[in-house]
Formats: sequence, structure tokens, C-alpha cells
Amino acid sequence: MDGLTRRMVMGGGLVALGGCVSRPSIPVEVGPAYDPSFERMYAAIDNERFPIPAVDLSEVDPEFLRREVAYDTRQQPGTIVVDPNERFLYLVRPNGRAMRYGIGVGREGFGWNGNAQVRRKAQWPTWTPPSEMIKRQPELRKYAGGMPGGPENPLGARALYLYQGDRDTLYRIHGTNEPWTIGQAVSSGCIRLINQDIIDLYSRVPTGTKVVVLRSDPALMAEG
Repeated sequence: MDGLTRRMVMGGGLVALGGCVSRPSIPVEVGPAYDPSFERMYAAIDNERFPIPAVDLSEVDPEFLRREVAYDTRQQPGTIVVDPNERFLYLVRPNGRAMRYGIGVGREGFGWNGNAQVRRKAQWPTWTPPSEMIKRQPELRKYAGGMPGGPENPLGARALYLYQGDRDTLYRIHGTNEPWTIGQAVSSGCIRLINQDIIDLYSRVPTGTKVVVLRSDPALMAEG
């Protein structure tokens, strides 16, 4: 698909779940002009606990901006389907439709797939790096007790916590303050959306929502 040619190649390792942070990345250059209505969709949000700046749409491939699309699936309306290969999250709607959001996904070696449930939701969530991540990035040790929610927090404005039964998978669907990473394989396994998009998704899904994460293709993950 054309969008894949615009994505960056990012390195990855094995181990560690739920880190949800990326390494420094250079904004991608995009081609097609975007619909002016996206400027309203991704405008600044001032009535939040922390103000959210407008998205610089020149940093995001227009392909990955939020829209309703036709979507053929056997999943029931209300289900979240994550396609890491295409870099899209779909919220299934009735009559063969879905809300589609561009996402950033885990680097090669951090991919995860399967069925889960949203068991917890949080606004401006605390981020706690797992011990495996701290071993790889010792500078994160200062956040071992948790990084409070805020503009610099890698979980962004909202987080949906994915569980299998009573077990926390340590994977999250969350916001990001790095919109230029949408459409890339950069995180430590979590599924990231533009803050404006995660706020929209958060408002549409209750706890108990089924989440289906499709299997990733290692070759496409390596393409970044």
C-alpha cells in the first residue's frame, strides 16, 4: 500500500511489554493535501485538564486522519479491531461501516495479537515503565514509581487498558504527544493515537469492549 512507502524504518528488540514510548523520530514528509475539515477535527482543545495543542497536519499522512469508512467484518458493532499491518484501528459500526483511526504500533519484536477486553479507562493516565524497559533505558528509572499524567506523559490524554480475563496484558490503546509517529512502527508494543483521536474513541467505547488485534507481518513491521 502507498502509505507504507512513507513510513520510517525503526529498530526494535525482543522482550518487554507495555512500554508505550518511542525513540526520537523525524517527522515524515507527506504529499496529498488534506480536507480543510480536518483542521476543525484536530484543532486545539482548551477545556481539558491540560491544554492539547492543535495538530500540525503537515506532520501526519492524510491517510491516517480520522474518518468513517466502509468496513467488511464479522465482528459485532462496538468491537475495536486493530490492524497493525495497515496501521489502522477500526471501531465497528452497524451496516458495514466503521470509524477508522490512524495508529502507531509496536516495533518489530514488540508485536502482540489476540483478543482482549477494555477493562479500565483513564483520563490523563499515569505511566509506569516496566522493569525490562528500565534495564534497556536506565534514564527512565526516575519514573519507576510512575510518571503523573500530563503533556509530556507518553500515554497522552487517555488510555484504554487491555485485559485477557483477569490478566493485564500490559498493552494499552493510548494517546500520544508525537502525532508524526502515527502510521509508523515505533512504540514498545502499545497502540497509539493522536490525542484528539483517543479522546474521540474514549468517548465512544465503554469498559467491557471487545478488542481484536490482528496478527502483524514481521516484514511490514520492519518497514516501519
